[in-house]
Amino acid sequence: MPEPDLDYLKRVLLEMLAIPSPTGFTDTIVRYVAERLDELGIPYELTRRGTIRATLKGRQNSPDRAVSAHLDTIGASVRQLQDNGRLALAPVGCWSSRFAEGSRVSVFTDTGVYRGSVLPLMASGHAFNTAIDQMPVSWEHVEVRLDAYCATRADCEALGLAIGDFVAFDPLPEFTESGHISARHLDDKAGVAALLTALKAVVDSGRQPLIDCHPLFTITEETGSGAAAALPWDVSEFVGIDIAPVAPGQASSEHAVSVAMQDSSGPYDYHLSRHLLKLAGDQCLPVRRDVFRYYFSDAHSAVTAGHDIRTALVAFGCDATHGYERTHIDSLAALSRLLSGYLLSPPVFASDSQPANTSLERFSHQLEHDAQMESDTRVPAVDSLIGNKG
Repeated sequence: MPEPDLDYLKRVLLEMLAIPSPTGFTDTIVRYVAERLDELGIPYELTRRGTIRATLKGRQNSPDRAVSAHLDTIGASVRQLQDNGRLALAPVGCWSSRFAEGSRVSVFTDTGVYRGSVLPLMASGHAFNTAIDQMPVSWEHVEVRLDAYCATRADCEALGLAIGDFVAFDPLPEFTESGHISARHLDDKAGVAALLTALKAVVDSGRQPLIDCHPLFTITEETGSGAAAALPWDVSEFVGIDIAPVAPGQASSEHAVSVAMQDSSGPYDYHLSRHLLKLAGDQCLPVRRDVFRYYFSDAHSAVTAGHDIRTALVAFGCDATHGYERTHIDSLAALSRLLSGYLLSPPVFASDSQPANTSLERFSHQLEHDAQMESDTRVPAVDSLIGNKG
């Protein structure tokens, strides 16, 4: 398999982290990723709202496959202009205010940007002593202190601040010599960087995929609708790319790529998941199987939108998800290699080029997966592809 350019991965990740992109405020990050696709010579189209739908042409166009990573991040919006000149917040995406406290932020008004800090309502130990430690953890108990003359609600209005203004949290990235990468918003900018790196590796290798592959970059995953309107083609295989929580009770690691077997929406496709595990094994990649109990992905939104697709999820291992996150270059390198291998691999079932089976002859057998794969690759169209691998 082609080797990933890890310097490229780290560069594009750092550049993306510098671009604020809470859900609903993603135009700039969409432009950035579209420019990277232009550099790679990969054609794409944009939906009205900005989802990127690209095409890496294969030797045949059915059954297509798609791989999806999301550009949007968690964040907040202004819920209220308070009488004390500070801003109440509503979260964008599902996350705890515990991880917002102490953050530096940018508040985007209709005409400009203000800097500020997110603080608990009681922020001074010299004034409130131990009462600070009794404050509940909730979005009702934090506020934004702006770096501007702003002591009343009227001051806020005079500055052009308004309900609904987007609030982006500073990423604070740090790449250490140990290979660790710490930052907010690695979810899912690290996944995007791994996908772009895999695409670069395939393009640079000069190898053509066996079937059409569609890299997708969605913009509303954190609020649940990510890939719902992202599939205009006859896609049979859909692989989401996201974050794997490293925590007690989880099997994921910062030094491995994870294949999720199940999340809050239920199990992923038996055959596609095991295809990815086999590819990882064939490349001797560090890989983990895991179950994510409090988690949805782009794959879920695509299925609930009505697409008849096999779904799987691959993820980089990350500590403190939706907080101050940390991963390791080992995990991102393994993810990128797995994605390159998947893009160049044959379809899981060539018979998926047909929208529906009219008999049981080619329908899958879960306990005889390898035998089914062998018989399925005897379909003439795939025989000719495999024979022309070079």
